[in-house]
Amino acid sequence: MHSRLLRHFLAVYDARSLSAAAAAHRISQPALTKSLQTLEQEFGVKLFDRIASGVTPTRYGEVLARRVRLMDIEYRHAVAEIEAMRGGKEGQIRIGAGPVWITRYLPAIVAGYQKQRPEVRIYMESGVIDTLIPQLQRGEFDLVCASLDFPNQPDLVKEALVNIEHIVVASEKHPLAGKSDIEAKDLAGYPWIALAKDQVGTGRILSYFAAYDLQPPQIALETSSTPAMFDLLNLGDYLCHIPKSLLPHAEKFGVVPLPLKGTFWETPAGIIYRQSEHRMPALEQFIKSMRTAFEPALPA
Repeated sequence: MHSRLLRHFLAVYDARSLSAAAAAHRISQPALTKSLQTLEQEFGVKLFDRIASGVTPTRYGEVLARRVRLMDIEYRHAVAEIEAMRGGKEGQIRIGAGPVWITRYLPAIVAGYQKQRPEVRIYMESGVIDTLIPQLQRGEFDLVCASLDFPNQPDLVKEALVNIEHIVVASEKHPLAGKSDIEAKDLAGYPWIALAKDQVGTGRILSYFAAYDLQPPQIALETSSTPAMFDLLNLGDYLCHIPKSLLPHAEKFGVVPLPLKGTFWETPAGIIYRQSEHRMPALEQFIKSMRTAFEPALPA
């Protein structure tokens, strides 16, 4: 971004403090204050409210921050595209992905893509829908690979590639391990482990029990790490649900599926990206690689 005013605005927005923003970006505090005042005069609204700990953005400030981040990503895409046209070697694709994508699907796709485009740097970060989608909308990712089980957004494209079935798993030492024809009532009373901030996944647990008129179970633990979740299953009578395609990885930790009657949860999954008439060629090619990898669709 070239606009000094907008750079100053984002510095304060991210730091939530004029002094902290000034120190982090080596900008004088009076310069930051003047930039904010100029923007507020231009828009005719307050962008920040002062609080005891610093500043907090107003609803107008939130809108501006979201749009400025999108301007930033479009600017960087323009730089990358111009470099590519000039025969340069610059380019980066930033991908946010759910655990099954990071572990099961993306490694082979990314490796195959980079054989064709070795100059393109790929950045991948794991997360859940509730964190990944806002980050995509803020311009922190170019692409998200995840479940499509969330409301449609006017600024996003959802493209289904595969159906993913979720199963209930536990330690091979769990009291239910080895039993057959397990029903919802058999799961009642056992504590659950969930992925941190995964409101959609946790909601599926609660909905499953509600469908059978059972009391919701205790969500005893939350973690952002899938390996940690598998380790924890072996330290108690915990349950959790995972995509079925992640089972080979889970079995390395002594985790086994429980033969539950019926389907616990099945959802379409795929790629999500922002609406845009022009995407940088490297990203467009990667999206095509994703589509090709799922033709025919990978097993769920």
